[in-house]
Amino acid sequence: MRIRRLILLFTVLCCATYSQAQVKKTEPSLTRVLFVFDASNSMKTKHKNTTRIEGAKELFYKFIDSLSKQKNIQFALRMYGHTVKYPPGDCKDSKLVVPFGKNNSTLIKSKVAEAKPTGITPIEHSLTESANDFPDTKAVNMIILITDGIEECEGDPCKARQKLMEKGIVFKPFIIGIGLTVEQIKTFECVGDYYDFDNTSLVTDISSIISKQKLNKTSAQVNLLDTKSYPSETNVNMTFYNTATGNYVYNYMHTLNQKNNPDTLYLDDFPTYKVIAHTIPPTESKDVKLTQGKHTIIPIDAPQGFIELRRPMGVYNFNEKIKSIIRKSSGNMQTLNVQQMNTTEKYITGSYDLEILTLPRTYIYGVKVEQSQTKLVELPNAGMLTVKALDNGDGCILKDTKKLEWVCNLNTSTSQTYFLQPGNYRIEWRAKSLKGSIYTIEKKFTIKSDVETKVDLYK
Repeated sequence: MRIRRLILLFTVLCCATYSQAQVKKTEPSLTRVLFVFDASNSMKTKHKNTTRIEGAKELFYKFIDSLSKQKNIQFALRMYGHTVKYPPGDCKDSKLVVPFGKNNSTLIKSKVAEAKPTGITPIEHSLTESANDFPDTKAVNMIILITDGIEECEGDPCKARQKLMEKGIVFKPFIIGIGLTVEQIKTFECVGDYYDFDNTSLVTDISSIISKQKLNKTSAQVNLLDTKSYPSETNVNMTFYNTATGNYVYNYMHTLNQKNNPDTLYLDDFPTYKVIAHTIPPTESKDVKLTQGKHTIIPIDAPQGFIELRRPMGVYNFNEKIKSIIRKSSGNMQTLNVQQMNTTEKYITGSYDLEILTLPRTYIYGVKVEQSQTKLVELPNAGMLTVKALDNGDGCILKDTKKLEWVCNLNTSTSQTYFLQPGNYRIEWRAKSLKGSIYTIEKKFTIKSDVETKVDLYK
């Protein structure tokens, strides 16, 4: 009998645990709806058998009553154009009247009921400020804008939408227009989904979308592909350009998330993009058109390796000043990068030519960069040349090889210092006071790393 009771108790506990798990699993996620309500002076205008403001209020009541039936939903109210009388109005006249909270629909309805058309229409400012009205981005965050006009404060609602998306707040606000012309409606195409106030199914349509949470975030990830087409490359700045305007829209540093996958970005799905990855040299994607509410993978071939420039520090502490010009090994003289000595830099795989700005120049051709490998380029340290004379003069330093190579001209002072790569050299010099070429003096010398070499032109 005791065993039966234990079995029964165990069964009840299992069922209770399973039931709680099921409840937890099906619990709807939090949805936040911010109402942005136009209470500007133009809302006094007649619309059909009422005024625009009264029509907007009646619509608003229907919305909040319909949405209040949903579980785990919170509301907030922002108004604009409701405090400063027009004229002149105030382009900052926008305020969060009721913040997000539980069971606040009655308070919100009372605030809307009190609204009286007063000021002007700062739409961009209101939408931008609404980004700060949401506590966080963990919920499904939405905006419903009810308005009868267009921007009156020289703002750009399109820019406001971008700022909202950058903060992860909302991606396509619901725009409900009252008595707008076709041209006015077009100004909202870049902001969100437009709905006409006179549409009889308006409340049902939008409530249904919110209920089913179909307004998903439009997202993308940029896969910087290595030679095996794995998205392993990262830590590169990337710019998203609008292909229609040529203007850049976003700038991000590419990263891999905790699962070692490319990070997810939430983007505006309106424009067609081209993504430039600022690798060395730059790489780019094909034109990309995002789909609302879906995740898009943007691949870019960007296999990379490293070039490390190394030279001993040296006794004269001048190595940090040496730099190298990096070019592609294709005869193209375009400078891709200027890399400082004793640094490591990442490059797209391929072959590169280096012009290292030593005296004389050091040229290294065909430096091959391979996937995830480091190509080490080492230089011997320089030596110091001290040149002294009794008189000012003109001259130059030549590298002493089979064919004499000009290195640099001497200045006219009587004491000069140069840092030269190891090798054999000669100086050709003539005092300014001596006007015949036959008075040219030639001095041969050898430079060794970290050793000072003195040349006296008067001996």
